[in-house]
Amino acid sequence: MTNEVPFAMGEASEIQKDLIMPVMKVSFKEKLWTRLLMVIILVATFAYIKQLTTGLGVTAMRDYSAWGIYISHFVFLVAVSLIGALVTAILKLLKIKWATPLTRISEIISVAAVLFAAITIVVDMGRPDRLLYVFIHGRIQSPIIWDVTVVNTYLIISLILLYLPLIPDIALLRDTLTGKPNWQRKLYTLLAVNWKGTAEQKKVLNRAIGIMLVLVLPVAFSIHTVTSWLFAVNMRAGWNSTIFGPYFVSGAFVVGAAAVIVAMYVYRKTQKLQDYITDYHFDMMGKLLVLTMVIYFYFNINEFLVPGYKMERLEGSELLELFMGGHAPVFWITQIAGLILPILLLVFKPMRKPLPIMLISLVVIAGSWLKRVLIVIPAQFHPQFPIQNVPKNFHYYHPTFFELAITMGIVAGVLLVITVFSRLFPIILVVETEEERHCKIDNKATGR
Repeated sequence: MTNEVPFAMGEASEIQKDLIMPVMKVSFKEKLWTRLLMVIILVATFAYIKQLTTGLGVTAMRDYSAWGIYISHFVFLVAVSLIGALVTAILKLLKIKWATPLTRISEIISVAAVLFAAITIVVDMGRPDRLLYVFIHGRIQSPIIWDVTVVNTYLIISLILLYLPLIPDIALLRDTLTGKPNWQRKLYTLLAVNWKGTAEQKKVLNRAIGIMLVLVLPVAFSIHTVTSWLFAVNMRAGWNSTIFGPYFVSGAFVVGAAAVIVAMYVYRKTQKLQDYITDYHFDMMGKLLVLTMVIYFYFNINEFLVPGYKMERLEGSELLELFMGGHAPVFWITQIAGLILPILLLVFKPMRKPLPIMLISLVVIAGSWLKRVLIVIPAQFHPQFPIQNVPKNFHYYHPTFFELAITMGIVAGVLLVITVFSRLFPIILVVETEEERHCKIDNKATGR
């Protein structure tokens, strides 16, 4: 690229210009996108104020459907957040170099998702003013406390893991960008923490990143395992499963990988990053997505085959409801369109090109969200004691306008965090990318 960029210190390299350019310019489409997200959040805020002042009666949650779309969305966001551990920690520890341009994308998706997962829990509370009581009077025997602890721990570690590799790039922005508002330059100076790029600083930073890469793995696996235990420790049919931990973790890798692929496509198009997010990256992420979906498919078979073989009273009733009852259309859509067909399609290389794999990933994400709805809601209508002597609307659950509006606001909040981040910081590691490319050139020149 040959875009003219105002730099304060000498002439920047082409890589720096390409990757910093999106921070310099904000297009009309980007401004329109931000305003759209803010409007959705505003509508959601009014809906939440109505819920807060009137009570949870404005939702469709009742005695038998105590958990609804909020908890379904919470489980979905926790699943998406796991991608930070997969791309950043696992692939980086394995020294897989092709994942370098994707690490920051996965990290910001992870941070935004887990942040709003925590917010979703507050939204689901009838009395959010008593949130502090969870920490003051919480009991370690309660799985809710396990979840609160691991979610907040994962959020802190994810923020640190996002920030540490960002320091050299922030210093680059501090030293080279001109024409930015004073508050933004001060922000870069503060976050750069006097980074000079010395050998000692690099050594300390690399050691810190290495420690966080190791720490994030057990916490990342714990966050979705503990979330699954919220269901599995119950005796309720549909949740009483010993494989819910790995079942949830494998499903999280699926939706997380799909989310990264969609983000790759969007950034590649809007920020003109074809030279950095190439067809090869889409091909490799497609293979990774297929691998995670095959593993998840195995757990799906296990999850339904075992209770289906025994067909115990409540388990059988719940399975029949999923397979042939009112939830059957959604169930088969999630299994066929959201899992089986994507596996079959992505086996073929042309389907792993940017546009096809992005469209397939969107379907996978939609199917994964519906899958969480099917995990949370239908099982509640098969309790140990029959549902009787209650109003008719207690026999089913259909989310109200307020629930849908607030949920859409949470989705918009996740997207807004990601959008604002990419306005302030390069979405691809600048310094590390430049170093890797110079290393490749040197290796070719020396015949290594």
